[in-house]
Amino acid sequence: MSKEMTDLQLLQELEPVVEKSMNRHMQMRKDWNPHDFIPWSDGKNYYALGGQDWEPGQSKLSEVAQTAMVQNLLTEDNLPSYHREIAMNMGMDGAWGQWVNRWTAEENRHGIALRDYLVVTRAIDPVELEELRVEQVTRGFSPGQNQQGDLFAESLFDSVIYVTFQELATRVSHRNTGKACDEPIADQLLQRISGDENLHMIFYRDVSAAGLDISPNQAMASLHRVLDNFKMPGYTVPDFRRKAVVIAVGGVYDPRIHLDDVVMPVLKKWRIFEREDFTGEGARLRDDLGRLVKELEDACEKFEVAKERRLERERKMAEKKAMKNLLVSSSTA
Repeated sequence: MSKEMTDLQLLQELEPVVEKSMNRHMQMRKDWNPHDFIPWSDGKNYYALGGQDWEPGQSKLSEVAQTAMVQNLLTEDNLPSYHREIAMNMGMDGAWGQWVNRWTAEENRHGIALRDYLVVTRAIDPVELEELRVEQVTRGFSPGQNQQGDLFAESLFDSVIYVTFQELATRVSHRNTGKACDEPIADQLLQRISGDENLHMIFYRDVSAAGLDISPNQAMASLHRVLDNFKMPGYTVPDFRRKAVVIAVGGVYDPRIHLDDVVMPVLKKWRIFEREDFTGEGARLRDDLGRLVKELEDACEKFEVAKERRLERERKMAEKKAMKNLLVSSSTA
């Protein structure tokens, strides 16, 4: 179909695909309970109930693991905004509405499980975490925003295509965070969460693929817009830039991971550079994706240089600190 379709027409055209994908999801899903992955025996009361409040030395996680875990949790905490955005674009009727509610229910347990783990194990400051949660949810989130913070028009295609990349990125981030924790229970928990995110990604990826078949030029316009303005939901978290650097340098999620493990696999699955059904502006935008990919590749190279410089500075600082401690211990011996 060459004529641009309204969102209502797209909703109707794609509903059979949504219903089929929803049924497949319900067959593939693996139900799990957040409480099963929390080491409750490690827990103890905080000050308000006669216990001890949090102190930094109680955390057994590295700075990278702490930062990534909190970033992941605060991203999940903005679920009310995500539900609103998706419901506004997809509607609450029929198979679309069933999916929106099911997706929300599954996403909600991620935040429950992550918060319980972090608070019970005293991995982070729970007071600071609660303050950040309130701030994050108050800020809200809209994927229809470009890198300069300007809103761009959102459509059904914008929504499902954006969430395809976002869900895959979240899956990768959770999985790598579990490895960074170097703690078996956290790793198991984050494996469960990343498993959910993978199935969510598959749903959105396949609905988007059907949309590309129904209205290729229209879908391509959204795909180009999404990739050209892509930001993760966690960008609204306070002090995001510093935290993103810690997470990137720590190997949890960096530009290379974003390009190789998120962007390119989806584009290949949709056969974007092989398809011959784009015409006019759609064909031009498909060709311009090469520029966007090249820009991402350049960002990867720049990041690697900056990362090496940062690690070198950290190594020198560690050496100086060790030498200073050695001199102090020698003088007091």
